[in-house]
Amino acid sequence: MSNSIKLAILGLGTVGTGVINLIHDNLDELKRRSGRDIIITEVGTRRQRDDIDSNITQNSDLMAIAASDNVDIVIEVIGGTTLAKDVIMHAIKNGKHVVTANKALLAEHGNEIFAFAEENNVHVAYEAAVAGGIPIIKVMREALAANKIDWLAGIINGTGNFIMTEMRDKGRPFADVLAEAQELGYAEADPTFDVEGIDAAHKLALLASIAFGIPLQFDKVYCEGITGITLQDVNYAEELGYRIKHLGFAVRRDGQGNADDAGIELRVHPTLIPQDALLANVNGVKNAVLVNSHPLGQTLYCGDGAGAGATASAVMADVMDLVRVLGNTDCDDQGNSNQNNHGHHVPHLAFIPEQLSDTPILRAEQMITGYYLRVHASDNPGVLADITRILSDAGINIDAILQKPAHKVGQVPVIILTLPVVESQMNLAIEKIEKLETITDKVVRIRLDELA
Repeated sequence: MSNSIKLAILGLGTVGTGVINLIHDNLDELKRRSGRDIIITEVGTRRQRDDIDSNITQNSDLMAIAASDNVDIVIEVIGGTTLAKDVIMHAIKNGKHVVTANKALLAEHGNEIFAFAEENNVHVAYEAAVAGGIPIIKVMREALAANKIDWLAGIINGTGNFIMTEMRDKGRPFADVLAEAQELGYAEADPTFDVEGIDAAHKLALLASIAFGIPLQFDKVYCEGITGITLQDVNYAEELGYRIKHLGFAVRRDGQGNADDAGIELRVHPTLIPQDALLANVNGVKNAVLVNSHPLGQTLYCGDGAGAGATASAVMADVMDLVRVLGNTDCDDQGNSNQNNHGHHVPHLAFIPEQLSDTPILRAEQMITGYYLRVHASDNPGVLADITRILSDAGINIDAILQKPAHKVGQVPVIILTLPVVESQMNLAIEKIEKLETITDKVVRIRLDELA
Protein backbone atom coordinates (compact mmCIF):
# COMPACT_ATOMS: atom_id res chain seq x y z
CA MET A 1 0.00 0.00 0.00
CA SER A 2 1.20 3.50 -0.82
CA ASN A 3 2.43 5.57 2.09
CA SER A 4 0.09 8.36 0.99
CA ILE A 5 -3.52 8.68 2.10
CA LYS A 6 -5.62 10.27 -0.62
CA LEU A 7 -8.52 12.55 0.20
CA ALA A 8 -11.45 13.79 -1.84
CA ILE A 9 -13.34 16.86 -0.63
CA LEU A 10 -16.90 17.16 -1.86
CA GLY A 11 -17.96 20.79 -1.56
CA LEU A 12 -15.73 23.87 -1.63
CA GLY A 13 -17.73 26.23 0.54
CA THR A 14 -16.53 27.64 3.85
CA VAL A 15 -15.77 24.25 5.40
CA GLY A 16 -14.24 22.57 2.34
CA THR A 17 -11.94 25.51 1.75
CA GLY A 18 -11.10 25.52 5.45
CA VAL A 19 -10.01 21.87 5.24
CA ILE A 20 -7.74 22.62 2.28
CA ASN A 21 -6.16 25.54 4.14
CA LEU A 22 -5.68 23.50 7.31
CA ILE A 23 -3.91 20.70 5.45
CA HIS A 24 -1.69 23.22 3.68
CA ASP A 25 -0.80 25.08 6.88
CA ASN A 26 -0.27 22.05 9.14
CA LEU A 27 0.97 19.42 6.71
CA ASP A 28 4.22 18.69 8.57
CA GLU A 29 2.37 18.35 11.86
CA LEU A 30 -0.16 15.98 10.31
CA LYS A 31 2.60 13.78 8.92
CA ARG A 32 4.47 13.71 12.24
CA ARG A 33 1.31 12.63 14.04
CA SER A 34 0.18 10.01 11.54
CA GLY A 35 3.36 8.79 9.92
CA ARG A 36 1.68 9.15 6.53
CA ASP A 37 1.54 11.67 3.71
CA ILE A 38 -1.97 13.14 3.48
CA ILE A 39 -2.77 14.53 0.06
CA ILE A 40 -5.89 15.89 -1.59
CA THR A 41 -6.31 14.23 -4.96
CA GLU A 42 -9.82 15.34 -5.98
CA VAL A 43 -12.38 17.99 -5.11
CA GLY A 44 -16.03 18.13 -6.06
CA THR A 45 -17.09 21.55 -7.21
CA ARG A 46 -19.63 22.94 -9.65
CA ARG A 47 -17.19 25.47 -11.09
CA GLN A 48 -13.47 25.39 -11.70
CA ARG A 49 -11.46 27.45 -9.22
CA ASP A 50 -8.14 29.10 -9.98
CA ASP A 51 -6.99 29.01 -6.35
CA ILE A 52 -6.89 25.20 -6.20
CA ASP A 53 -3.54 23.44 -6.63
CA SER A 54 -3.10 22.18 -10.20
CA ASN A 55 -2.25 18.69 -8.87
CA ILE A 56 -5.81 18.38 -7.52
CA THR A 57 -8.47 17.20 -9.96
CA GLN A 58 -11.59 19.37 -9.96
CA ASN A 59 -14.74 17.51 -10.95
CA SER A 60 -18.45 18.26 -10.80
CA ASP A 61 -19.30 14.54 -10.98
CA LEU A 62 -19.48 13.69 -7.27
CA MET A 63 -20.45 10.08 -7.89
CA ALA A 64 -17.34 9.54 -9.98
CA ILE A 65 -15.17 11.00 -7.22
CA ALA A 66 -16.83 8.77 -4.63
CA ALA A 67 -15.86 5.69 -6.65
CA SER A 68 -12.41 6.84 -7.75
CA ASP A 69 -9.46 4.48 -7.28
CA ASN A 70 -7.43 7.60 -6.50
CA VAL A 71 -9.33 8.23 -3.23
CA ASP A 72 -9.09 6.55 0.19
CA ILE A 73 -11.27 8.90 2.26
CA VAL A 74 -14.24 10.95 1.07
CA ILE A 75 -14.98 14.20 2.96
CA GLU A 76 -18.61 15.28 2.44
CA VAL A 77 -19.31 18.93 3.19
CA ILE A 78 -21.99 19.72 0.60
CA GLY A 79 -24.88 19.56 3.09
CA GLY A 80 -28.48 18.57 2.52
CA THR A 81 -30.09 15.15 2.83
CA THR A 82 -30.62 14.03 -0.76
CA LEU A 83 -27.53 14.30 -2.98
CA ALA A 84 -25.27 14.03 0.07
CA LYS A 85 -26.90 10.74 1.05
CA ASP A 86 -26.58 9.30 -2.45
CA VAL A 87 -22.91 10.26 -2.65
CA ILE A 88 -22.06 8.88 0.79
CA MET A 89 -23.82 5.58 0.12
CA HIS A 90 -21.98 5.32 -3.23
CA ALA A 91 -18.65 6.00 -1.52
CA ILE A 92 -19.38 3.34 1.10
CA LYS A 93 -20.36 0.85 -1.60
CA ASN A 94 -16.99 1.49 -3.22
CA GLY A 95 -15.08 0.84 -0.01
CA LYS A 96 -14.28 4.42 0.94
CA HIS A 97 -14.17 5.70 4.48
CA VAL A 98 -16.31 8.82 4.87
CA VAL A 99 -15.97 11.97 6.97
CA THR A 100 -19.02 14.23 7.12
CA ALA A 101 -20.18 17.38 8.89
CA ASN A 102 -23.80 16.73 7.91
CA LYS A 103 -25.85 16.54 11.12
CA ALA A 104 -29.23 16.70 9.35
CA LEU A 105 -28.35 13.75 7.13
CA LEU A 106 -27.09 11.60 10.00
CA ALA A 107 -29.92 12.51 12.37
CA GLU A 108 -32.51 11.54 9.76
CA HIS A 109 -30.74 8.70 7.91
CA GLY A 110 -27.81 7.73 10.14
CA ASN A 111 -29.18 4.33 11.13
CA GLU A 112 -29.28 3.27 7.48
CA ILE A 113 -25.91 4.85 6.64
CA PHE A 114 -24.09 3.33 9.62
CA ALA A 115 -25.56 -0.13 8.96
CA PHE A 116 -24.44 0.05 5.32
CA ALA A 117 -20.97 1.12 6.42
CA GLU A 118 -20.77 -1.86 8.78
CA GLU A 119 -21.79 -4.20 5.94
CA ASN A 120 -19.04 -2.78 3.75
CA ASN A 121 -16.42 -2.72 6.50
CA VAL A 122 -15.78 1.01 6.31
CA HIS A 123 -16.29 3.81 8.79
CA VAL A 124 -18.32 7.01 8.72
CA ALA A 125 -16.86 9.68 11.01
CA TYR A 126 -18.81 12.78 12.02
CA GLU A 127 -17.10 14.82 14.74
CA ALA A 128 -17.83 18.04 12.82
CA ALA A 129 -21.58 17.33 12.78
CA VAL A 130 -22.04 18.42 16.42
CA ALA A 131 -20.70 21.56 18.12
CA GLY A 132 -18.10 22.44 15.49
CA GLY A 133 -14.59 22.33 16.88
CA ILE A 134 -15.55 20.90 20.28
CA PRO A 135 -14.47 17.21 20.27
CA ILE A 136 -17.66 16.11 22.02
CA ILE A 137 -18.21 13.02 19.85
CA LYS A 138 -14.73 11.68 20.60
CA VAL A 139 -15.11 12.51 24.30
CA MET A 140 -18.40 10.68 24.65
CA ARG A 141 -17.44 7.68 22.51
CA GLU A 142 -13.95 7.23 23.91
CA ALA A 143 -12.97 9.29 26.96
CA LEU A 144 -16.27 8.54 28.74
CA ALA A 145 -16.52 4.94 27.50
CA ALA A 146 -16.32 3.52 31.04
CA ASN A 147 -18.99 5.88 32.39
CA LYS A 148 -22.75 5.59 32.51
CA ILE A 149 -24.11 8.87 31.17
CA ASP A 150 -27.18 10.02 33.09
CA TRP A 151 -27.92 13.25 31.24
CA LEU A 152 -26.45 15.95 29.06
CA ALA A 153 -27.44 19.53 28.36
CA GLY A 154 -26.02 21.62 25.58
CA ILE A 155 -25.89 24.97 23.87
CA ILE A 156 -25.57 23.40 20.44
CA ASN A 157 -26.67 26.21 18.15
CA GLY A 158 -24.51 29.32 18.05
CA THR A 159 -27.12 31.50 16.37
CA GLY A 160 -29.63 30.98 19.16
CA ASN A 161 -26.98 31.57 21.79
CA PHE A 162 -25.90 34.82 20.10
CA ILE A 163 -29.49 36.05 20.07
CA MET A 164 -30.15 35.20 23.72
CA THR A 165 -26.83 36.78 24.78
CA GLU A 166 -27.53 40.05 22.95
CA MET A 167 -31.06 40.24 24.34
CA ARG A 168 -29.77 39.84 27.89
CA ASP A 169 -26.61 41.96 27.72
CA LYS A 170 -27.87 44.83 25.58
CA GLY A 171 -31.61 44.77 26.09
CA ARG A 172 -32.29 44.34 22.37
CA PRO A 173 -35.53 42.78 21.05
CA PHE A 174 -35.46 39.39 19.33
CA ALA A 175 -36.22 40.67 15.80
CA ASP A 176 -33.44 43.26 15.97
CA VAL A 177 -30.79 40.74 17.06
CA LEU A 178 -31.93 38.17 14.50
CA ALA A 179 -31.48 40.73 11.71
CA GLU A 180 -27.93 41.41 12.88
CA ALA A 181 -27.19 37.67 13.10
CA GLN A 182 -28.23 37.36 9.47
CA GLU A 183 -26.02 40.32 8.48
CA LEU A 184 -23.05 38.73 10.28
CA GLY A 185 -23.62 35.37 8.62
CA TYR A 186 -24.55 33.59 11.86
CA ALA A 187 -28.10 32.97 10.62
CA GLU A 188 -29.39 32.03 7.18
CA ALA A 189 -31.81 34.17 5.18
CA ASP A 190 -34.40 31.62 6.34
CA PRO A 191 -33.41 31.20 10.01
CA THR A 192 -36.05 28.58 10.85
CA PHE A 193 -33.63 25.72 11.54
CA ASP A 194 -31.72 27.86 14.04
CA VAL A 195 -34.40 29.82 15.87
CA GLU A 196 -36.98 27.01 15.98
CA GLY A 197 -34.47 24.50 17.36
CA ILE A 198 -34.40 22.08 14.42
CA ASP A 199 -30.63 22.35 13.98
CA ALA A 200 -30.13 21.70 17.70
CA ALA A 201 -32.54 18.76 17.55
CA HIS A 202 -30.48 17.13 14.79
CA LYS A 203 -27.37 17.40 16.96
CA LEU A 204 -29.19 16.24 20.09
CA ALA A 205 -30.37 13.08 18.33
CA LEU A 206 -26.74 12.20 17.62
CA LEU A 207 -25.54 13.00 21.14
CA ALA A 208 -28.35 10.99 22.73
CA SER A 209 -27.62 7.90 20.65
CA ILE A 210 -23.95 8.00 21.67
CA ALA A 211 -24.80 8.72 25.32
CA PHE A 212 -27.37 5.96 25.80
CA GLY A 213 -26.68 3.41 23.08
CA ILE A 214 -29.99 3.84 21.25
CA PRO A 215 -30.81 4.12 17.54
CA LEU A 216 -31.06 7.61 16.10
CA GLN A 217 -34.60 8.96 16.58
CA PHE A 218 -34.71 12.57 15.44
CA ASP A 219 -38.47 12.38 14.85
CA LYS A 220 -39.03 11.89 18.59
CA VAL A 221 -37.13 14.98 19.77
CA TYR A 222 -39.42 17.58 21.36
CA CYS A 223 -38.53 20.90 19.75
CA GLU A 224 -39.40 24.45 20.81
CA GLY A 225 -37.79 27.62 19.48
CA ILE A 226 -36.89 31.02 20.91
CA THR A 227 -39.13 33.24 18.78
CA GLY A 228 -41.56 33.72 21.69
CA ILE A 229 -38.93 34.87 24.20
CA THR A 230 -39.37 38.53 25.16
CA LEU A 231 -37.12 41.04 26.88
CA GLN A 232 -39.66 41.05 29.69
CA ASP A 233 -38.99 37.38 30.43
CA VAL A 234 -35.22 37.77 30.03
CA ASN A 235 -35.24 40.55 32.62
CA TYR A 236 -37.55 38.76 35.05
CA ALA A 237 -35.34 35.67 34.86
CA GLU A 238 -32.27 37.78 35.69
CA GLU A 239 -34.06 39.32 38.64
CA LEU A 240 -34.79 35.85 39.99
CA GLY A 241 -31.17 34.68 39.57
CA TYR A 242 -31.52 32.83 36.25
CA ARG A 243 -30.58 33.20 32.61
CA ILE A 244 -32.50 31.94 29.61
CA LYS A 245 -30.55 29.69 27.24
CA HIS A 246 -31.73 27.66 24.28
CA LEU A 247 -30.70 24.15 25.32
CA GLY A 248 -30.89 20.58 24.15
CA PHE A 249 -31.43 17.95 26.86
CA ALA A 250 -31.02 14.18 26.76
CA VAL A 251 -32.03 12.67 30.09
CA ARG A 252 -32.19 9.04 31.22
CA ARG A 253 -35.16 8.45 33.56
CA ASP A 254 -35.63 5.27 35.59
CA GLY A 255 -39.35 5.88 36.20
CA GLN A 256 -38.94 6.05 40.00
CA GLY A 257 -40.82 2.80 40.45
CA ASN A 258 -43.26 3.36 37.57
CA ALA A 259 -42.10 1.40 34.53
CA ASP A 260 -44.40 3.42 32.25
CA ASP A 261 -42.39 6.58 33.02
CA ALA A 262 -38.98 4.97 32.42
CA GLY A 263 -37.21 6.06 29.27
CA ILE A 264 -35.28 8.91 27.71
CA GLU A 265 -36.26 12.56 27.39
CA LEU A 266 -35.09 14.24 24.19
CA ARG A 267 -36.00 17.93 24.22
CA VAL A 268 -34.86 21.26 22.82
CA HIS A 269 -36.35 24.41 24.32
CA PRO A 270 -35.60 27.75 26.02
CA THR A 271 -34.60 27.08 29.62
CA LEU A 272 -33.98 29.10 32.76
CA ILE A 273 -30.73 27.97 34.37
CA PRO A 274 -28.93 29.46 37.41
CA GLN A 275 -26.84 32.55 36.64
CA ASP A 276 -23.77 31.06 38.29
CA ALA A 277 -23.88 27.82 36.30
CA LEU A 278 -20.94 27.46 33.91
CA LEU A 279 -23.34 26.81 31.04
CA ALA A 280 -25.13 30.10 31.77
CA ASN A 281 -21.90 31.98 31.12
CA VAL A 282 -21.20 30.57 27.67
CA ASN A 283 -22.07 33.53 25.49
CA GLY A 284 -22.10 34.81 21.92
CA VAL A 285 -21.85 32.15 19.21
CA LYS A 286 -19.98 29.70 21.45
CA ASN A 287 -21.28 26.16 21.95
CA ALA A 288 -21.01 24.06 25.11
CA VAL A 289 -22.09 20.61 26.24
CA LEU A 290 -22.44 19.64 29.91
CA VAL A 291 -22.30 15.87 30.51
CA ASN A 292 -23.26 14.23 33.80
CA SER A 293 -21.91 10.70 34.07
CA HIS A 294 -21.08 8.08 36.70
CA PRO A 295 -18.59 7.92 38.28
CA LEU A 296 -16.95 11.00 36.75
CA GLY A 297 -19.68 13.55 37.49
CA GLN A 298 -20.22 16.75 35.54
CA THR A 299 -17.80 17.81 32.80
CA LEU A 300 -18.19 20.81 30.47
CA TYR A 301 -16.90 21.07 26.91
CA CYS A 302 -16.90 24.53 25.32
CA GLY A 303 -15.63 26.21 22.17
CA ASP A 304 -16.47 27.47 18.71
CA GLY A 305 -19.48 25.68 17.31
CA ALA A 306 -19.14 26.77 13.70
CA GLY A 307 -16.88 28.53 11.22
CA ALA A 308 -14.18 27.43 8.80
CA GLY A 309 -11.42 26.86 11.35
CA ALA A 310 -13.50 25.09 13.99
CA THR A 311 -15.28 22.78 11.58
CA ALA A 312 -12.15 22.02 9.55
CA SER A 313 -10.40 21.11 12.80
CA ALA A 314 -13.11 18.56 13.59
CA VAL A 315 -13.13 17.18 10.04
CA MET A 316 -9.38 16.65 10.10
CA ALA A 317 -9.50 15.04 13.54
CA ASP A 318 -11.69 12.37 11.94
CA VAL A 319 -9.37 12.12 8.97
CA MET A 320 -6.43 11.56 11.30
CA ASP A 321 -8.26 8.76 13.09
CA LEU A 322 -8.98 7.07 9.77
CA VAL A 323 -5.42 7.58 8.54
CA ARG A 324 -4.21 5.71 11.61
CA VAL A 325 -6.68 2.91 10.87
CA LEU A 326 -5.43 2.69 7.30
CA GLY A 327 -1.88 2.72 8.60
CA ASN A 328 -2.52 -0.36 10.73
CA THR A 329 -4.25 -2.62 8.23
CA ASP A 330 -4.28 -6.37 8.52
CA CYS A 331 -3.37 -8.78 5.77
CA ASP A 332 -5.43 -11.66 4.47
CA ASP A 333 -4.17 -15.24 4.15
CA GLN A 334 -2.46 -14.36 0.85
CA GLY A 335 -0.60 -11.45 2.43
CA ASN A 336 -2.67 -8.79 0.72
CA SER A 337 -3.34 -5.62 2.66
CA ASN A 338 -6.94 -5.23 3.79
CA GLN A 339 -7.23 -1.45 3.64
CA ASN A 340 -10.82 -1.41 4.81
CA ASN A 341 -10.32 -3.34 8.02
CA HIS A 342 -11.44 -1.30 11.02
CA GLY A 343 -12.37 -3.95 13.55
CA HIS A 344 -10.55 -2.08 16.34
CA HIS A 345 -12.26 1.20 15.57
CA VAL A 346 -14.85 2.70 17.93
CA PRO A 347 -18.42 1.77 16.86
CA HIS A 348 -20.35 4.51 15.06
CA LEU A 349 -22.72 5.14 17.97
CA ALA A 350 -20.21 4.15 20.69
CA PHE A 351 -21.98 0.83 21.42
CA ILE A 352 -21.66 -2.46 19.55
CA PRO A 353 -24.46 -2.30 16.92
CA GLU A 354 -26.06 -5.50 18.21
CA GLN A 355 -26.15 -3.99 21.70
CA LEU A 356 -28.17 -0.85 20.88
CA SER A 357 -31.19 -0.78 23.19
CA ASP A 358 -34.88 -0.20 22.52
CA THR A 359 -35.28 2.12 25.53
CA PRO A 360 -38.40 4.19 24.75
CA ILE A 361 -38.28 7.92 24.06
CA LEU A 362 -40.73 9.62 26.44
CA ARG A 363 -43.57 11.71 25.09
CA ALA A 364 -43.66 15.47 25.73
CA GLU A 365 -46.35 15.15 28.39
CA GLN A 366 -44.09 12.75 30.34
CA MET A 367 -41.17 15.17 30.61
CA ILE A 368 -40.23 16.46 34.05
CA THR A 369 -38.87 19.99 34.52
CA GLY A 370 -39.31 23.02 36.70
CA TYR A 371 -41.23 25.96 35.24
CA TYR A 372 -41.21 29.72 34.98
CA LEU A 373 -44.77 31.01 34.58
CA ARG A 374 -45.73 34.59 33.73
CA VAL A 375 -49.42 35.23 34.42
CA HIS A 376 -51.17 38.52 33.62
CA ALA A 377 -54.04 39.00 36.03
CA SER A 378 -56.56 41.66 36.97
CA ASP A 379 -55.47 43.65 39.99
CA ASN A 380 -58.20 42.18 42.17
CA PRO A 381 -58.11 40.67 45.68
CA GLY A 382 -57.77 36.89 45.77
CA VAL A 383 -56.24 36.44 42.28
CA LEU A 384 -52.92 35.14 43.57
CA ALA A 385 -54.73 32.79 45.96
CA ASP A 386 -56.73 31.34 43.05
CA ILE A 387 -53.59 30.71 41.02
CA THR A 388 -51.65 29.10 43.85
CA ARG A 389 -54.65 26.93 44.77
CA ILE A 390 -54.85 25.54 41.22
CA LEU A 391 -51.13 24.75 41.25
CA SER A 392 -51.40 23.11 44.65
CA ASP A 393 -54.39 21.01 43.60
CA ALA A 394 -52.34 19.80 40.61
CA GLY A 395 -49.53 18.69 42.92
CA ILE A 396 -47.22 21.49 41.77
CA ASN A 397 -44.88 22.96 44.38
CA ILE A 398 -44.06 26.67 44.13
CA ASP A 399 -40.43 27.69 44.60
CA ALA A 400 -40.75 31.48 44.24
CA ILE A 401 -43.33 34.18 43.44
CA LEU A 402 -42.62 37.65 42.09
CA GLN A 403 -45.41 40.19 41.66
CA LYS A 404 -44.49 43.14 39.46
CA PRO A 405 -46.03 46.61 39.05
CA ALA A 406 -48.84 46.84 36.52
CA HIS A 407 -47.81 47.41 32.89
CA LYS A 408 -51.38 48.29 31.98
CA VAL A 409 -53.99 49.85 34.20
CA GLY A 410 -55.58 47.12 36.30
CA GLN A 411 -53.26 44.32 35.03
CA VAL A 412 -50.51 42.83 37.18
CA PRO A 413 -47.77 40.42 36.01
CA VAL A 414 -47.23 37.55 38.43
CA ILE A 415 -44.07 35.48 38.00
CA ILE A 416 -44.02 31.97 39.50
CA LEU A 417 -41.17 29.46 39.63
CA THR A 418 -42.09 25.85 40.32
CA LEU A 419 -40.19 22.78 41.38
CA PRO A 420 -39.93 19.94 38.82
CA VAL A 421 -43.27 18.47 37.78
CA VAL A 422 -44.58 16.18 35.05
CA GLU A 423 -45.54 18.17 31.96
CA SER A 424 -49.06 16.74 31.82
CA GLN A 425 -49.78 18.11 35.32
CA MET A 426 -48.57 21.54 34.31
CA ASN A 427 -50.68 21.45 31.13
CA LEU A 428 -53.82 20.85 33.17
CA ALA A 429 -52.94 23.55 35.70
CA ILE A 430 -52.30 26.17 33.00
CA GLU A 431 -55.57 25.28 31.31
CA LYS A 432 -57.44 25.92 34.57
CA ILE A 433 -55.55 29.15 35.30
CA GLU A 434 -56.38 30.54 31.86
CA LYS A 435 -60.09 29.89 32.47
CA LEU A 436 -60.13 32.20 35.50
CA GLU A 437 -62.09 35.38 34.76
CA THR A 438 -59.30 37.43 36.34
CA ILE A 439 -56.64 36.18 33.91
CA THR A 440 -56.23 38.62 31.01
CA ASP A 441 -53.83 36.78 28.69
CA LYS A 442 -52.31 33.40 27.87
CA VAL A 443 -49.91 32.06 30.48
CA VAL A 444 -46.27 32.28 29.37
CA ARG A 445 -44.28 29.21 30.34
CA ILE A 446 -40.56 28.55 30.05
CA ARG A 447 -38.96 25.42 31.42
CA LEU A 448 -36.44 25.64 34.24
CA ASP A 449 -33.55 23.35 35.13
CA GLU A 450 -31.10 23.66 38.02
CA LEU A 451 -28.56 21.45 36.20
CA ALA A 452 -28.04 19.58 39.46
